[in-house]
Amino acid sequence: MLTTKSGVVPTPFFMPDATRATVRGVMPEELKKVHIEALVVNTYHLFVQPGEKLIAEAGGVHQFMQWDRPILSDSGGYQVFSLIHKDKSLGRITEDGAEFRVPTTGDKKLLTPERSIQVQFDLGVDIMICLDDPRPNTISYEEMADSVERTIRWAKRCKDEFNRQLEIRAIAPDKRPLLFGVVQGGKEKDLRLRCAEALREIDFDGYGFGGRHIDEDGALLEEIVRYTAEVMPEDKPRFALGVGTPSDIVKFYQMGWDMFDCVIPTREGRHGRLFIWNREALDSDELAPDFYATINITNAEHREDFGPVDPSCDCDLCQKYSRSYLKHLFSVGEPLALTLASLHNLRFYTRLMKKLRA
Repeated sequence: MLTTKSGVVPTPFFMPDATRATVRGVMPEELKKVHIEALVVNTYHLFVQPGEKLIAEAGGVHQFMQWDRPILSDSGGYQVFSLIHKDKSLGRITEDGAEFRVPTTGDKKLLTPERSIQVQFDLGVDIMICLDDPRPNTISYEEMADSVERTIRWAKRCKDEFNRQLEIRAIAPDKRPLLFGVVQGGKEKDLRLRCAEALREIDFDGYGFGGRHIDEDGALLEEIVRYTAEVMPEDKPRFALGVGTPSDIVKFYQMGWDMFDCVIPTREGRHGRLFIWNREALDSDELAPDFYATINITNAEHREDFGPVDPSCDCDLCQKYSRSYLKHLFSVGEPLALTLASLHNLRFYTRLMKKLRA
């Protein structure tokens, strides 16, 4: 059970990405109806627009988006660093932090470990993530070692600023947000161990898997994922950032990971791809590799299919509408199609979490 200032969440749990303070096309009441217990917002995007000060004036991101359950904010580092790595003209990374230009406006911004924590406090979230130095798995060992050492230094700065903000803002212990560190190190076990041990010494409320969990061909880096979980504290939650597909979530959970977030269920839903339970998997105590299938509702075969998307599902789409109707909505470009498909996939994920808990 993970206790936050906005409620207690049983693990494992999945958080949809509410990138810009919204899960695209879905109202908070609908998220609760499919048993979503927590969300992830994107610090970079909210820092850029509408700005953390506006959200603070609104009473925090919970009030701003009308969501009263736990919210986790990432540090913004992954988005900023990806921006700079893709186009060097948009900024540079120094020991102080990341200087960058917002592509849409040209505005100059500086994101430091301290600034990232300050922004996340202004957002008023329940769980914060330290600013780290994420780099591609394909870089040299020396570069990855440099990434790890900077991640450790920045984690210490984040923790110091976190404690300073608690004091400045006079936040009571029961209203204190949680702070997670992120373990970097790419595919190198010794670097993962070095990072994990240093972060344990700084002491955080939880720890995350930093960097990509798949290789250049899309295959899961199972050995390093398992090893990273093993070198994290057993009494603290382990957060698999950006994970993932249903099958990857099952594998991560079996290795000891507790928390997951990803755009996959909503993004796939908006493209007409829906997750369907294998009926035998629902009745089994074990989850076989083929525990689910994916259908593309825009395919012609669904035009005259008047049955539900998934007969075992209790979401509004499956209880009230047919595959034929959903295909029709996609065919005519009706936004309701995106909402219904997103909610169905999110319900698939919350059912998966319940299955894993059991």
